[in-house]
Amino acid sequence: MLFTEDFLHYVWKFRLFDHNALQTTDNETLHITSPGLHNTHSGPDFQNARLSIGDTIWAGNVEIHLASSDWHKHHHTNDGAYHNVVLHVVYENDEQITLPDGRRLPTLILKGRIAADLYSRYHQLAYGNQRIIPCEGTIKTVSSLSLHNWLTRVLVERLEKKSDSVIATLQNNRGDWEETFYQHLAANFGFKVNALPFELMAKSLPQNLLAKNKNNPMQIEALIFGQAGFLEEDFKDDYPNKLRSEYQYLRKKYGLSPIEKHLWKFMRLRPQNFPTIRLAQFAALIVQSNHLFSKILEIKEIEQLRELFTSISVNVYWESHYRFDAESKPATKNLGQGSIDLLLMNTVAVFLFSYGNHHQLQRYIDRGMQLLEDLPVESNHVVTDFEALGIKVKTAFESQALLELKNSYCNHKKCLTCGVGNQILNIT
Repeated sequence: MLFTEDFLHYVWKFRLFDHNALQTTDNETLHITSPGLHNTHSGPDFQNARLSIGDTIWAGNVEIHLASSDWHKHHHTNDGAYHNVVLHVVYENDEQITLPDGRRLPTLILKGRIAADLYSRYHQLAYGNQRIIPCEGTIKTVSSLSLHNWLTRVLVERLEKKSDSVIATLQNNRGDWEETFYQHLAANFGFKVNALPFELMAKSLPQNLLAKNKNNPMQIEALIFGQAGFLEEDFKDDYPNKLRSEYQYLRKKYGLSPIEKHLWKFMRLRPQNFPTIRLAQFAALIVQSNHLFSKILEIKEIEQLRELFTSISVNVYWESHYRFDAESKPATKNLGQGSIDLLLMNTVAVFLFSYGNHHQLQRYIDRGMQLLEDLPVESNHVVTDFEALGIKVKTAFESQALLELKNSYCNHKKCLTCGVGNQILNIT
């Protein structure tokens, strides 16, 4: 048989083996009251197990190996952490293990006690030639309730990971939630392709500095385009030249240093997504919105949240330009609903969850989760793949959860720690 030690952990944890007439290799009767708690850190694999061997009741640790000789290969012999192991569980017993005190380590052999169909399902998950996910042929056998419950759990895992990033930035900003939100919102305005330069620009241009010029839209635009590195040359058009003049003054006043212009990417982007347009939209949002995160904390309806982004208007210059000095056919350059919903999903929902998690305020955690329920599913290849397998995806809550499932479980074939994989392996 081909499997890993993790499979034996799974079999032991859920007691998925034949318990009839259990005996140790010394022919002592074995009864298992509790398999113990699975330990994923250093030390024995299961802690605080409860079992009886012969007439003796034991409470202690259990170590699991493919072969009993792995005890030595894994250097457990002289490791004090393993001296209180009360049972050695192995698939094959190729060596009798003796502890330093001279005691023969009680050993249970699982070979011949694992059902063939369980192994077959595991083997298909772990070693099959699937194109999308390990369980692509069997995921539809999982009940919709079980799938929803698991997706809820992995979505929380995803939000907690993102929350860790938010809190790390918050600490760097000395607990300033507005500044932290501003920086993360800027990064998400880059929509992956230009996330890094957007973030660098925002970090080089503190929000409190922008606040000092909030009554002058031209200065806000000059600061943002200037710090983005787009005002380091002469222009033909009046608008960029005015921005450049304003920025030169403000740069000296505040001691600013712009980021490198070459960091911004234009290739393979639709003109509507050019960084110049996104910067213009970001500047318009800054001009209109003071204390944006505080407002978001007070708003409970999705349409009101959308309104914060739909009501902004970029400078009229951009209605006929996608770049400086390059006139184009007139077109509206305000944020589309798809872009707004991505900002709500990747920034607003994450910050509501993070704020609630950090301050232990469940209402904000719930609002972050509810916002994802209210937002439509985003379009990406992961969603397309799951839909091809017959999984219906209707909301951002589900699509975000499926992204986490795919990236953190499916791609690493962690079927044994996945709720979906567990359901498939336990189906009778």
